[in-house]
Amino acid sequence: MSPVNFMMRLQPLYRQHCPSLFRISKYSYSTTAEKPAEPPTEYTEKKIVYPDRLNANHHDLETYLAYASRSGLDSKSTVFVGTHYEYTVQEVLKRLGFSLQQTGGASDYGIDLLGEWKLPGVPLNLRVLVQCKALAKKSGPNFVRELEGAFAGAPSGWQGNGVIGLLVSQKPATKGMREALARSRWPMGAITCTGEGRLVQMLWNNRANEEGLTGVGVGIRYKGGSLNEEEIHLTFKGENMEIEP
Repeated sequence: MSPVNFMMRLQPLYRQHCPSLFRISKYSYSTTAEKPAEPPTEYTEKKIVYPDRLNANHHDLETYLAYASRSGLDSKSTVFVGTHYEYTVQEVLKRLGFSLQQTGGASDYGIDLLGEWKLPGVPLNLRVLVQCKALAKKSGPNFVRELEGAFAGAPSGWQGNGVIGLLVSQKPATKGMREALARSRWPMGAITCTGEGRLVQMLWNNRANEEGLTGVGVGIRYKGGSLNEEEIHLTFKGENMEIEP
């Protein structure tokens, strides 16, 4: 398959016509299909059984910061930086309809967050497994291979139909990663989220469309009115998907 053909699976955004200074981002991609895919007839709701928490002392960013303060954790340590980023991602994605829990541990296949994503066009919640990369470097195709491996090692509630994988990192995806994502047979996407919790990129492949993302779009807005602080927001058939806190 030529590069031109498979890259068509990641389609550029259309321009949003509205008065709030939306424009096309060179980093943002989405589907242009109009009708959500019908779920398979055998697709039924599975009962969620989450793995045990690694630490009962925290479950979100607020409780983790309190725990870190009590315990005197080094804010520059790898553990602190990584866990802080995971909870930042959890908090940011919550306003887009995600309900995620931190996981991890031995033989976790790199999965950091597990949960569900409620989408307007899907009758049942999508199951989501998330890998977080609190790295300063850009995400390459090796991260796609890691995420593909996570599907095989996911808990039983995140196997089969209606499951997507997301890679979240602080830097936009490289061309190599976008190409690897488009080629993958697994339903997956990539999100760029800064350490401060600003979403600047989201893209996904055609397999993710088939699992329920058809009809979802990505728009750009300017945070605080600053032209230098652009962030993304999600829409479904042009309607804003963001949940008010």
